[in-house]
Amino acid sequence: MYRFISTALCALFVCSICASVASASDLAAGKTLFEANCAACHKTGLGGAPKLGDKAAWAPRIAQGVDVLVNHAVNGFDGTTGSMPAKGGVATLTDAQIGDIVGYMAEQGK
Repeated sequence: MYRFISTALCALFVCSICASVASASDLAAGKTLFEANCAACHKTGLGGAPKLGDKAAWAPRIAQGVDVLVNHAVNGFDGTTGSMPAKGGVATLTDAQIGDIVGYMAEQGK
């Protein structure tokens, strides 16, 4: 009986962690914000931007972790294949909105 209860509690704990990670970014909002602010570069590859959905380009970026991706998007980044201007050049975007966009883009790159 004890083993069953501890296994069930463990499963609930893991499920709650998965749910909180999935809700860490709002994918629907991220998609809308992406289309309005990021698509010009990330749909075409302008300036070396990794294209949305390009799994080969996104895999090494995603492997760095979402915190690194958000930091690069918020503060800007000069990489070997191109540059990311801070907030994609849209200073009015909040850090939370950038997180939603990054979450959406990373999901498309998996």
